Amino acid sequence: MLRQVTHTDQIVSLEFSDGTTARFHAIWLRDNALDPDTRAPGNGQRLITIGDIPADLSISTASLVGGALSVTFQPENKTVTYPADWLAVHAYDRDHDHPMGWTAPGITTWENGIAAPSADWGSMHTNPAIKRDWLAAVAEFGFARLTGGPTEPGALLKVADLFGYVRETNYGRYFEVRTEVNPTNLAYTGLGLQAHTDNPYRDPVPTLQILYCLENSAEGGDSIVVDGFRAAERLRDANPEGFALLCGYPARFEYRGSDGVCLRARRPMIELSPDGQMMAIRFNNRSSAPFVDIPFDRMEAYYAAYRQLAEFIDDPAMGVAFKLEPGECFIVDNTRVLHARTGYSGAGSRWLQGCYADKDGLLSTLAAMDAVHPEAAE
Repeated sequence: MLRQVTHTDQIVSLEFSDGTTARFHAIWLRDNALDPDTRAPGNGQRLITIGDIPADLSISTASLVGGALSVTFQPENKTVTYPADWLAVHAYDRDHDHPMGWTAPGITTWENGIAAPSADWGSMHTNPAIKRDWLAAVAEFGFARLTGGPTEPGALLKVADLFGYVRETNYGRYFEVRTEVNPTNLAYTGLGLQAHTDNPYRDPVPTLQILYCLENSAEGGDSIVVDGFRAAERLRDANPEGFALLCGYPARFEYRGSDGVCLRARRPMIELSPDGQMMAIRFNNRSSAPFVDIPFDRMEAYYAAYRQLAEFIDDPAMGVAFKLEPGECFIVDNTRVLHARTGYSGAGSRWLQGCYADKDGLLSTLAAMDAVHPEAAE
């Protein structure tokens, strides 16, 4: 609820019932008006352009009406009402200073010792609350497991169907992860793999990866996940200058694994938004191309920071390890969580299938479920 409203011709000042205050500019309020002439009632999309708003816009009146804000704009002589809770959620009159490498609300970084989020396949399909919590875990922690699923080839596509769509690549709709003769990718051998993000040579990268187990009787082959955001936080705290170098200069990645494929990308290993928010990690030694975008006098310091980040990623205290059983899978946010595996022997068999999907579909499904059942998000 609103307690008090004052205004000039360009600014509305509010005091909420909890004592907090906020100011809003006339142009912002008019651009974000909630009336059906400004926003389509069915989907909420804006019906006007910035050019449709008068350049000489001003506020003639602003008052409380039933606990909401009512504003009249000139020269349109247009009155719009804004709910108090909507204004509180969208207030921008606040401290916008953040430390470099801050993480968004709702993101929890982690190290070894975290209880791996997990759900049962059958329960996911019968209980929306379990599905919602599983999706929320992926959003918060960047990974989650799923157990008790079917063991026929292609079952991983049903996991993607829970929230979105498969992103097809040159590897196909999905790909096999098992030992091959003359493999096109080291993932198709029994070698151990350092923790990495997949496909950093794509722009944009696939934002989700699903790895689904069909057979796993070989000795070894444990899966490991590492929170890249947490590794970046450790680098930031230990070596701020090195952190700034990995954020400030692009690395290069390349893949030429088969005929007709030559993928290249130029992106920083640690990507920040303009206001310093941690956005993405790209770390994959196998796919690194020569770094040519770092100034000569900073190259040695860049490599020192790169080495230090790798040491944090390789630190056993960072990784969560588990061995997948047939019918189990895990999903990772490929812009944040790195995955690895221990080596495995030729005895027995290890057969996983993998596919890519997009995080916007998962977040959309989660937001839609929370909109229908907001109590589930509390």
